[in-house]
Amino acid sequence: MTPHLKKTAAALAALLLAAPALAEPNRVTFPDNIEALQHYTTVTRGEVTEFMYTSPAALDALKAGEPVPDGTQFILQDWRDGVVYRLFVMQKGAGWGADYDEAVRTGDWQFQWYWPDGSINTDENTERCRACHQSREGREFLFTYNDARRFE
Repeated sequence: MTPHLKKTAAALAALLLAAPALAEPNRVTFPDNIEALQHYTTVTRGEVTEFMYTSPAALDALKAGEPVPDGTQFILQDWRDGVVYRLFVMQKGAGWGADYDEAVRTGDWQFQWYWPDGSINTDENTERCRACHQSREGREFLFTYNDARRFE
């Protein structure tokens, strides 16, 4: 490889590593029925308040030690300054894990960020979401697993 080609390859690699990974197309859908879901916990992180929602069927399954049913959505509704800023949706579907390499799967869960109007928030990194949620494998890949199981 010539010195010029090496330099070009190094610059391209640096550019790719510095570029943020953006939202990816996937099977997650915007929650059109959030009013029918159960608000099961609230998390506050500094000035951000996160309301967590899911279906009563998902909560019942978790309490019973059963897998969450396919089609389930867990929604993190991100509130800032008294208004909904964005929504994070993790959704489970039969066989959805096969859309990803085995090393980066989170079971059959997929993740997406949305703006309140339902458009995909392309500024977010859904690969990072999967990587982080992989650490919760024994808990349906949920960080609020215990909150959901304790919900009355």
